Amino acid sequence: MSDFDVTAADSIDLARLRRFVAVAEELHFARAAKALRIPRQALSATVIELEQELGTRVFVPGASPTQLTEDGAALLGHARELIRAHEQAEREQKPEAPASLRVGFVPGVTVSKWARIWADRQPDHPLEVVGVAQSEQENALREGHVDLCFVRLPIDRTAMNAIPLWQETPVAVVQKDDALSLLDVVCPADLAAETRHDGADLDQAADTLALVAAVGGAAIVPQSIARLHHRRDLVYRPISDTEVTEIALAWPAGTDTGLLEEFVGIVRGRSANSSRGAAEPERTARPRAAAPARKNTAKKPAATQHSARQGTGRGRKPGAGRGR
Repeated sequence: MSDFDVTAADSIDLARLRRFVAVAEELHFARAAKALRIPRQALSATVIELEQELGTRVFVPGASPTQLTEDGAALLGHARELIRAHEQAEREQKPEAPASLRVGFVPGVTVSKWARIWADRQPDHPLEVVGVAQSEQENALREGHVDLCFVRLPIDRTAMNAIPLWQETPVAVVQKDDALSLLDVVCPADLAAETRHDGADLDQAADTLALVAAVGGAAIVPQSIARLHHRRDLVYRPISDTEVTEIALAWPAGTDTGLLEEFVGIVRGRSANSSRGAAEPERTARPRAAAPARKNTAKKPAATQHSARQGTGRGRKPGAGRGR
């Protein structure tokens, strides 16, 4: 029975132990060298140096296929434990990745402006921008795929905070030679004679507009969607006297964090130097403030104005002729 002490391998560098383990697991020098991406001769030299340092054979000399000796089998188990312990220590010492924020957006919304501001103010915290299907906007928030999301209202407010941001103008998309293309703005009555294609499914808007281009008629979609899927053979015209859609920034209730509040502040226009307080979600859009009362700027009666001009010396001198 061998008196080989496997703890002698504790002083051997891990790079050589990894090479030994590769050969011991493959039991084939050429395949192990290929997996390690080193020359076979270099791998053989490493094994010879290892055996000399340990004072024992780890592979049976001349065996084909390659075989481990009894000491080699003992060394394999110990080497695996050393490598595993080293990798675990590296993972524990590795600093945690900086906290990041995932922001979703539905089709038609552009978030590049806020992403640039975030990068300037929070360079140590990555912002992950995620496209979200219109039909999945609430699920993405509920299931934690994103931390916040630019959504189209309405959404379920029972478990969501939401800040209304802006309204979208609905437009009618028609072919370029359609009679409606001659108008700057259309009204619902103008659309009465048009074949209407259902544009409610915004995730399929590209297909809907392709149908308009192919067979004519009209589709009503938010203006941002018409711009997103712009085609040269189609035009869009704003529709008056119809309901608008609204974009809001939403996030699950009770998930507020410092980073989330910082992003909400950026979207709401808070400057970098302003104090950061908890963002208060708005349930409805804020009413516009009443315009301040204008000062009374009514003109003076003509006689008074004429008198005032005479008082300043700028009026016509008495008796002066009008012409030469």
